[in-house]
Amino acid sequence: MPRAEAEAAATATAKVAATATAPRRRARFHELEVAEVRPLTADAIEVTFAVPDGLADDYSYLPGQYVALRARVPDGRGGETELRRSYSICRPPQLDGAGPGRISVAIKRDIGGRFSTWAHESLKAGDRIDVMSPEGRFTSSLPDPGEQREAHIVGIAAGSGITPMMAVAQSVLAGSETSRFTLIYTNRSTLDVMFLEELADLKDRYPARLALHHVLSREQRAAPLLSGRIDGEKLATMLDVLVPPEHVTEWFLCGPFELVELCRATLAERGVPGDRIRFELFVNDNQRIEGEAGRPVIVRPDEETYRIDFTLDGLSASVESPVSANESILNAALRIRSDVPFACAGGVCGTCRARLIDGKVQMTENYALEPDELERGYILTCQSHPRTPSVKVDYDV
Repeated sequence: MPRAEAEAAATATAKVAATATAPRRRARFHELEVAEVRPLTADAIEVTFAVPDGLADDYSYLPGQYVALRARVPDGRGGETELRRSYSICRPPQLDGAGPGRISVAIKRDIGGRFSTWAHESLKAGDRIDVMSPEGRFTSSLPDPGEQREAHIVGIAAGSGITPMMAVAQSVLAGSETSRFTLIYTNRSTLDVMFLEELADLKDRYPARLALHHVLSREQRAAPLLSGRIDGEKLATMLDVLVPPEHVTEWFLCGPFELVELCRATLAERGVPGDRIRFELFVNDNQRIEGEAGRPVIVRPDEETYRIDFTLDGLSASVESPVSANESILNAALRIRSDVPFACAGGVCGTCRARLIDGKVQMTENYALEPDELERGYILTCQSHPRTPSVKVDYDV
């Protein structure tokens, strides 16, 4: 959603809709044991966690969802700091041993990324870290896979954007004997392709129903269309030749902002309805709220402040936030309650979602909330800043 549209929707006085919504599971952390760590590429690993029988319901998930990981990581000064990062689940539910009892994510090392570097260098089988129960709506809006007869799903992914696509593609193909999946997957070179063998195996298993197109930006391929970066001209040709939109049931887009926005805009120009496009953006490993304390803020006695009231797990709390600090609701709430939910802190995942009960806020970014949620007064607290003397939000609704 464009920033201006997000701001316009969020600065309106909060409205509490009377319409009922489906129950939403509250994301919580549990300590899980690492069952296996295996390399995918030179800079990507797959980490599998063992899920105890007693937590099987908490870790049930839909293809395309993610979990947040929380661990204490060296701070470079001889101490430790608590970090959390969100990663997509890369195995489909109840397939290939990834049903109840196991859950797997792929972690690609970011240049300078503190959490991903630590995971690559230190994480091993037998370790125990906190794993949040699955969240996210990068999931199909179609009926259950068994009812997706004749469905043609298209995924466009870049780099580690393949991670949720692995779960989605396998579920679509296994769920119906007539469904099809087309994957356009772009990387710099063959060596950078995550799940290369798994994709080849999937193609062997479903040769007629899986179309797999590898696009390499720094490696020449036989077909010019599959060589070089995906720009507007190349994408237009792909839509003409490989995946005409009129023959596609649903689209999944996952990658960096520029690619996802190019695809969304191009598909909209081709007449594809927005509710047929699911998208997920990369979040920089270096641009996060660190730990669970929030950014330090000093409240001076003579300073003008906003009053932020919030309810979480049935308990109400209040915190004062200096007007000059331009502090997010999430940051302020974390200063007095460490269990306030969040994962990416970038307006992408939706974990910090709450309903605005009273007051006005300005929401900087929003890539997680649907228009109907904005209408019902929901906000992303990591991106929302108070704009009235008092603001009240509820994480429990």
